[in-house]
Amino acid sequence: MADLVAYSMNGGHGLYSYSKNSTFQRKAIDAGKELIKEAISEKLDIKSFSSSNTFRVTDLGCAVGPNTFHAVQNIVDAVEQKYQSQGHNSQLPEFQVFFSDHISNDFNALFQSLPPDRRYYATGVPGSFYSRLFPKAFLHFAYSSYALQCLSKVPEEVVDMNSPAWNKGRIHYSKSADQVVKAYTTQYAKDMECFLNARAQEIVCGGLMAFVVPGRPNGIPHTEVFVNTAKELFGSCLMDMAKKGIISEEKVDCFNIPQYIASLEEVEAIVKANGYFSVEMMENLTQEKPPPKVFAIGVRSGMEGMIRKHFGDEIMDELFDSFGKKLEESSSVLESKKSVSLFVLLKRRATE
Repeated sequence: MADLVAYSMNGGHGLYSYSKNSTFQRKAIDAGKELIKEAISEKLDIKSFSSSNTFRVTDLGCAVGPNTFHAVQNIVDAVEQKYQSQGHNSQLPEFQVFFSDHISNDFNALFQSLPPDRRYYATGVPGSFYSRLFPKAFLHFAYSSYALQCLSKVPEEVVDMNSPAWNKGRIHYSKSADQVVKAYTTQYAKDMECFLNARAQEIVCGGLMAFVVPGRPNGIPHTEVFVNTAKELFGSCLMDMAKKGIISEEKVDCFNIPQYIASLEEVEAIVKANGYFSVEMMENLTQEKPPPKVFAIGVRSGMEGMIRKHFGDEIMDELFDSFGKKLEESSSVLESKKSVSLFVLLKRRATE
């Protein structure tokens, strides 16, 4: 995930830190909470893990908390309930949780805020989830929330002025030419293939993987998705600054957000083509739209590192003030757009 090092969010506990501005993501986690419990209750075969007294969980793209702690505790609770429901009260496993994110993540902030009453052993695992992170057949449950929409890199064609997919004047694909959309779609498929291949090596046969990501309903155009429309507005703020001479237009032309918003149809097709996992559950979860100012600060907490690296520090306040105002001015348009999260549960197939 080399390119995504620049995508680092604000760690720590400052005004624009992710830990203080991630309620949008927290609601997505909460929406999938009961589905996780249901999945573990109905789909997890603990008999196949009986030889191990340690149950290993990872959160891929854990960020700095507190959302990751809520998510993993929900998983731990559900696994304990599963053991107890089958009469294994005296055989409850110990839990080891691996908090994983790219190397620029603020792991210091993460571990300083670990819940003191946690019932698991905590470990940090830095690195890209598009490659191997764990030994073979090691994990029992892998989880990821609001991370898999991030691509490993910006598609090369969209920043190449000699390519028909050059995305001049835009920072995202949703209102761009078909060639740009195709470049993003292709990159997403490649990245998901790498992700699934890596997890197939790491997750035990019968182990589960669940992820929640911002998504779009099947058949809905990219232009009708709330987060995509918001990114277009953000791009227009950058172009406004370029017209004023605050930043160069060339800087905007070579800046694109490495994110793709997929549908369940797309995810299912990629999983089935990969072949290592069975699809156990897939659902669209309605995602509440945050107020404009809250959303603008949330975007800043997640993207400030990437913006600062490309454009410099001096534009930050003006850029996000402008973005907040545009969100408010466009509130009626944004209200008409679709806002969903995808919940996907997969099971590692038995090796042949």
